[in-house]
Amino acid sequence: MDRVKDLASKTAAVVFTKSSCYMCHSITQLFYELGASPAVHDLDTEPYGREMERALRSLGCNPSVPAVFIGGKFVGSSKDVISLHVDGSLKQMLMAARAIWF
Repeated sequence: MDRVKDLASKTAAVVFTKSSCYMCHSITQLFYELGASPAVHDLDTEPYGREMERALRSLGCNPSVPAVFIGGKFVGSSKDVISLHVDGSLKQMLMAARAIWF
C-alpha cells in the first residue's frame, strides 16, 4: 500500500494499468485527449505488481485496474472516471490538480 500511495502522490494524474486491460488503454487515452500526461504504472512490469494490485483492491477498486488517482487522491476505476467525464467534473479535477491548464 505504501508503494501505491507513494507513486500516486508524485504526479498530478496517475493510472495503474495492466497490459492485457483494454479499459486501461481507453482511460489513459481519455487523459491524453483532455491534455493530461498521466504517470502510467503497468503492474505487469512493476517489481511489486501483485502486491500493488492487492493494495488497489483493498481501496475498493474491483477490478483492480485501471485505478486512477488525481492530485494524490483515489478517484476510482474506469466506470468512475467515465462518470466524472460525462458530468464534466473530470476536467475540473484535472485542472485543480494542475494536470491540465485551460
